[in-house]
Amino acid sequence: MKTVIEMKKNFKQYKNLKYVLTYPDSFETGKKYPVIIFLHGAGTRGNNLNDVVNNPFYKITEKTNFEFVTAAPQCGADTWFDVFTELIEFAEYIASEDFADKRRIYCMGASMGGYGTWQLAMSRPQLFAAIVPICGGGMYWNAARLKNVAVWAFHGDSDPEVNVAESRKMTDAVNRNGGTARLTVYNGCGHDAWSETYANRDVFTWLLSHTKAETDGNSSADTSSNSNGNGNDKSGNGGNNDNTADSNNAEMPENDFMGSDIYG
Repeated sequence: MKTVIEMKKNFKQYKNLKYVLTYPDSFETGKKYPVIIFLHGAGTRGNNLNDVVNNPFYKITEKTNFEFVTAAPQCGADTWFDVFTELIEFAEYIASEDFADKRRIYCMGASMGGYGTWQLAMSRPQLFAAIVPICGGGMYWNAARLKNVAVWAFHGDSDPEVNVAESRKMTDAVNRNGGTARLTVYNGCGHDAWSETYANRDVFTWLLSHTKAETDGNSSADTSSNSNGNGNDKSGNGGNNDNTADSNNAEMPENDFMGSDIYG
């Protein structure tokens, strides 16, 4: 007998990580669903899952017929990097759940969560079919690990907290190494590049267009969508990432994006 569950947010815990698990409308046990692992920004850190529920990601996406199971852990430390071992284990655990379609595991995050999204995918590229890092950045000298993970990044051109150059460095590096990375830069946008992204149904349609072959953990994602390494953003500069740095002299960016409660 099929069990039908109304969309609701479940508070759960895996080892030391508390998380919110959300099912789509008319979820049925025994069926496989695409999964988004969502990483919040610095403003949602803490020990209260109600803060995760109140994140703009849920406030915006719950207004739509959302097709995904979403797993959103809460960072109780200063950054995702402080709990990164636990985060990797959590992602692997969620991907192994009965409801998870292992061909369609995705990651999305903003600001601090954007950094976490880049790094989690580089650490476990075999896990993810596609990722959406928003106003983040990362270790672009390791971006070759994302050759088989589709990427659509977003950033505001006037971001005062994390310079748009960080997303350009990452997408440039992925494309240089034979991957498929697309960057959309919002004109006149500051740090909040997430609200418009969460509200854009095309982003989630794009995610669903990418699958990971189960026969090979390192196999290429299906790149049947319209995105490509030179995909245009709203300003026409989506693939023109002109701030590439020499990886031999690379250092982690020193952006002070950790301290405010407005950051995703």
